[in-house]
Amino acid sequence: MVFPIWRENENRVFPLLLAAARQLSTLQTQIFPSSLSATSRESDSGHSLNVGDCPGYTLGSLHESQNGLTARLSMAGPACNAFGTDIHNLTIQVTYESKTRLHVNIFDTDDKQYTIPQTVIARPAPPKEAFSQNSDLVFNYNPSPFAFWITRRSEPQAMPLFDTRISSLPKAPIGPVIANDNSTALDGFPLIFEDQYLQLTSALPLNANVYGLGEVVASSGFRRNVGPDGGTIQTMWARDKADPVDENIYGTHPVYLEHRFDESKKTSHSHGVFLMSAAGADILLLTPPNSNVSLIEYRLLGGVLDFYFFSGPTPANVVEQYGELIGLPTWQPVWGFGFQLCKEANIPLEVMWNDIDLYHVWRDFTLDPVNFPGDDLRAFIQNWYAASYDIPIVDAAIPKQVNATDIYDPYTRGVEQRVFLTNPDGSEYIGEVRPGYTVFADWFQNNTQQWWTDALRNWSQSGVEFSGIWLDMNEASSYCDGSCGTGANLTIDSSTFPLPGEPGDLVTECYNATRFGPSGNITVNGTLTCQTDNSALTKRGLGAGKESGVDLNVPPYAIHNGNGRLSIHTLATNATHVDGQAELDVHNLWGMMEGRATHLAINDILPGTRPFIISRSTFPLLGSGLWSYLRFNIAGALQFQLFQIPFVGADTCGFELCNRWMQLSAFMPFYRNHNIRGAISQEPYRWESVANTSRNVIATRYSLLPYWYTLFANASTFGTPPMRALFFEFPDEPELFAIDSQFMVGRDLLVTPVLSPNVTSVKGIFPGRGSVIWRDWYSHEVLKAATGANTTLTAPLGHINVHIRDGSALLLHATPAYTVEETRGGPFSLLVSQAANGQAFGTAYLDDGVSNPPGPSRSLTFSVTKNQLHIAGVGSFKVDQMVEEVTILGVATAPKRVLMDSRAVDGWRYTASKEELVISSLSIDLNREATVQWS
Repeated sequence: MVFPIWRENENRVFPLLLAAARQLSTLQTQIFPSSLSATSRESDSGHSLNVGDCPGYTLGSLHESQNGLTARLSMAGPACNAFGTDIHNLTIQVTYESKTRLHVNIFDTDDKQYTIPQTVIARPAPPKEAFSQNSDLVFNYNPSPFAFWITRRSEPQAMPLFDTRISSLPKAPIGPVIANDNSTALDGFPLIFEDQYLQLTSALPLNANVYGLGEVVASSGFRRNVGPDGGTIQTMWARDKADPVDENIYGTHPVYLEHRFDESKKTSHSHGVFLMSAAGADILLLTPPNSNVSLIEYRLLGGVLDFYFFSGPTPANVVEQYGELIGLPTWQPVWGFGFQLCKEANIPLEVMWNDIDLYHVWRDFTLDPVNFPGDDLRAFIQNWYAASYDIPIVDAAIPKQVNATDIYDPYTRGVEQRVFLTNPDGSEYIGEVRPGYTVFADWFQNNTQQWWTDALRNWSQSGVEFSGIWLDMNEASSYCDGSCGTGANLTIDSSTFPLPGEPGDLVTECYNATRFGPSGNITVNGTLTCQTDNSALTKRGLGAGKESGVDLNVPPYAIHNGNGRLSIHTLATNATHVDGQAELDVHNLWGMMEGRATHLAINDILPGTRPFIISRSTFPLLGSGLWSYLRFNIAGALQFQLFQIPFVGADTCGFELCNRWMQLSAFMPFYRNHNIRGAISQEPYRWESVANTSRNVIATRYSLLPYWYTLFANASTFGTPPMRALFFEFPDEPELFAIDSQFMVGRDLLVTPVLSPNVTSVKGIFPGRGSVIWRDWYSHEVLKAATGANTTLTAPLGHINVHIRDGSALLLHATPAYTVEETRGGPFSLLVSQAANGQAFGTAYLDDGVSNPPGPSRSLTFSVTKNQLHIAGVGSFKVDQMVEEVTILGVATAPKRVLMDSRAVDGWRYTASKEELVISSLSIDLNREATVQWS
């Protein structure tokens, strides 16, 4: 499972499950477009189901200002009522919010469509400076029929970044672009704004390089498939489904980055597009047959068309600009970078996790009195806290009290404070999950925050004493259809839903233990032990989200929800929040709002410390035991760097993949080995080969903790992604645009993992086209890499290839230990990899690692030029540990002397074959400037 860590953002937009759907008064019958012909469509409700007849809009009443413009949009002809009732009068507001951000908002003038209140997600304040004349982006429009397009000021003649003009799009009507899915027929491209259906289409370059639009396990990898071979339908509807390929899963992120390469200039630019909407939606990436352009089409079930455009021009710039709008990642506690599972066989442990086995009869905020008695658990955790931390799980559903003798305080207090969802008639909405009949928090209620804080505090005082919280099932998940407990005899209910691994819900794994024994090895006598039907990894039929029949709880347009009707395995869309808000409108906000409430609660319960919160509602489960998922793991992690949720990782190991997965995950931000009941035990100490590998890669990870911590400090300060696709660092090399089998950690490290079984070598491309010197992390030897093509590397079972980019200077922990705290208490070392011109540069950020907000800090720089290393720093944080050793790579000739602050140093050695100079016993004080020279 790939997890995010919750981000602090009380007054800004969260990138998870964002804004704008609309309030429904009467839900219509659902018609499934995939079952309709493109030429003859009509529904029983009177909707035409044909967007080709829609007239579009005409712009008038224009008012321009120094910040942009405001205008009216009026329907240009008779209403078409394709999938709802046309709204005749719209308003468009265009605001140049900064030099790099342009805001285009199209909404109904009467303001009846649902928009999220400012109290839930605050928008940026109006700009105090005029940017309309110097913005990197330019808004252009045609008044009739209304269309707009966005260009770069520096390249007005280039293809627009976003272009809704009919003349720029393929000629319609067009038959289904994706076979067997009639909903991909393109009848026309007018602007459509109905109460239950919104549509807007933009041209893209042919076979555009598009990244983002999640969350998803995409068969195409990090780069999305825009056709002409197939295409993409990205459905925005939070869904409790672990890892289906090309379907909607836990969260929604309607933002994408496009990277364009100019073949004539051999240069590239990136830009970003974000639709701030929580509405259920399909976003299509398609290339119609014989078309000279591709396209992106937004199909929303309601809300407004609220777009933000980011100018880049580099990929990292786009991510940073997105972060300026939605908020930057919260500061992570330094212990969160440690390995999280076990402390056996000399394998380090940082965090202990408690799944729902902790509960009494699967109820939130309880403890099993037999296996986890409160006093014993408290004593264990307090002893554990000497070096490590505890994270318990909290499920989304709150069990309903079933009779007068059933004492369950979180429910009874919630009822008293009216914090639970209701049915439209005001009665209690009752779903069903593991503990049986359950209710669900209404995060829009004023009382909910205090009720949630009290529940977590009381639980902690009962013995849990948590360090953070793991939020699960918060799409939100409900196993029955609708309010199934309304009117039921609750006293006879018992949980009928077994946990995974129990009878009735057995776990089926790739590894055949009966045939191959308990070894867990990738191969036995040369035979691959993973024998499975790989059909689960094939691309799904894109019409699979449709089902026949009528349902009154969804709009006429059927988005491609993998579960079919929108209420399946989740809250019914007519469940009601405070002030009559329908679950249909706010479904995609549920997990985000629970995360925010938990963040505020932990700030209250554990003041002064950084909240550590895992939320399932934003990250896909990529840790299944199949080799294909190793690659999906990388693509998913790269995807969430775009979403400003960079603290991600997989549920290592994936059973027989454990050796390779432990290697890969050691270079992901979040490093956890997690399993479920009934599955083959996968702790890394169960196989000696895996234990050896784990000890080695965890030692490497812990030595790199100053580097990781600095990357995340930059993410929390500037929004810069810590983990990067290769083209982020080398944007003008088209051969890198589709690469997701390798990745960069920051600027300086390139990771090339093994992603296939039964191999002892791996192929990887090394960017720079010969201009960059890549050195092996372990041996420090220069790699002789092919130019612009794959290089074959040796990769025995216990080895993952990592290479250092030239021009880098990395502060490291010299003596990795069992825990992060012990490691941080030891000395530093410095690794310098010089470029061909003898230069290198690096930075490091240091503080206490836990204070919230961050307290005193020290920012260090390491500069190398002309055979001299200069160390400088700013900030009041006192660094107790010294730099004891400096290794400099790229020293062409053996030095005759080494000086530190003009004093001779004796403890050094030089290896000519590696051009390596190692200087020991330096004791460099990082609280002051220092200079090391060699000549």
